[in-house]
Amino acid sequence: MGSGKVTDGQGLSWEGKHVTVAGLGVSGIPAAKVLHGLGALVTVVNDGDDERSRAQAADLETLGITVRLGDGATLPDGTELIVTTPGWKPDKPLFTAARAAGVEIWGDVELAWRLRGPEAAPWLAVTGTNGKTTTVQMLASILKAGGLRTAAVGNIGVSVLDAVLGDEQYDVLAVELSSYQLHWAPSVRAHSAVVLNLAPDHLDWHGSMEAYAADKGRIYEGNRVACVYNVADKATEDLVREADVEEGCRAIGFTLGSPGPSQLGVVDGILVDRAFVEDRQRNAQELAEISDVNPPAPHNIANALAAAALARAFGVPAKAVRDGLRAFTPDAHRIAHVADVDGVAYIDDSKATNTHAAEASLAAYESIVWIAGGLAKGATFDELVAKSAKRLRGVVLIGADRALIREALARHAPEVPVVDLARTDTGAMLAAVQEAQRLAAAGDTVLLAPACASMDMFANYNKRGDAFAQAVRELGA
Repeated sequence: MGSGKVTDGQGLSWEGKHVTVAGLGVSGIPAAKVLHGLGALVTVVNDGDDERSRAQAADLETLGITVRLGDGATLPDGTELIVTTPGWKPDKPLFTAARAAGVEIWGDVELAWRLRGPEAAPWLAVTGTNGKTTTVQMLASILKAGGLRTAAVGNIGVSVLDAVLGDEQYDVLAVELSSYQLHWAPSVRAHSAVVLNLAPDHLDWHGSMEAYAADKGRIYEGNRVACVYNVADKATEDLVREADVEEGCRAIGFTLGSPGPSQLGVVDGILVDRAFVEDRQRNAQELAEISDVNPPAPHNIANALAAAALARAFGVPAKAVRDGLRAFTPDAHRIAHVADVDGVAYIDDSKATNTHAAEASLAAYESIVWIAGGLAKGATFDELVAKSAKRLRGVVLIGADRALIREALARHAPEVPVVDLARTDTGAMLAAVQEAQRLAAAGDTVLLAPACASMDMFANYNKRGDAFAQAVRELGA
């Protein structure tokens, strides 16, 4: 430090560098503080100018950070770099101005990657349309069972910046990355990575399915050991084929069927590895039983296989896979069993906020009364309904875009009874559960898997799931 230059873990000088941070919030505020601490001259710009934003701005301004509220479109004079929060769309006027001026744009994940020290923990990275958080948490549990110091970080809610710059030393990080984060992270290079699945989502942000898939595929760039893909989803394998990886990096598939060489899969209720074993043409390593996966729904077994593949790529022994899966407890509102009432199981999968997630949830049960609806986010429901029709005993529709699902049901499952609830008050979920109870018979499953976002009726999917669970408890009472 004798030169007076403040440098990061890779020796880059930040002293006096003009950096604009786009957006307040969970990633913008930490990025601004970190950059300020490194000696950068930081200006935060933010579209909003509400009471919460003003309070956040006041906190940053006490540190000497400049904040411009209600002006997220203008490039501040002298800007040499933009660090953006993930949600800001690429077509924002601020970014158009930056590109015209030749100014680089990084996301918070890119910043964290650039700030890593020379002895930084490698990243095992996870993305996909659905299942990211569960897979990352499973992976962290397996790594811990293998005696490794690790944390589940990234889009999961724990800042990668905090993990990279904190005092705790890690052997490896389990990193969840969204398509937004990957778009703004051009230089991230994982030890190994997986794209769990690909289905239309966030197309309003990316502009097209092709652009969305390309951003997901960035996770494979520069992988050193393994690019893990979903055998049942050819688009994920295509992304592996297109990736520029390090010499010797392998393509590793996971499948719910019997695995071929260089794959993980399922044989007679056992999760097995034919990728990280001696003589994989002839041998397979038992990892765990299906009963070790909680819950053992098909899409969750796929998540477990993907997590196991990444852990095995990092050298974790087979026993740690079993022990880690047994120790794992899923987050709330992910195919969570709430109660049995009169022989009917009530399942909360409020996290199924798109059609791909709902399809996986519906595939886990045989005879279903389905509670669905909310904000469709531009989705269509014909394929979902056609694939699931034979499992449906009845449907209860709620939310702003329920008509879209009702019309798909009329086309593809006209014999299935449908209850259309127009109400959106606080008692709406109880009414939906009561209608579902009326349609259900002993042995059925009442499944909340909305296939839609929640914000038309609830603050978030958690609140929606809580309302469902409370309504079920009232039935039981």
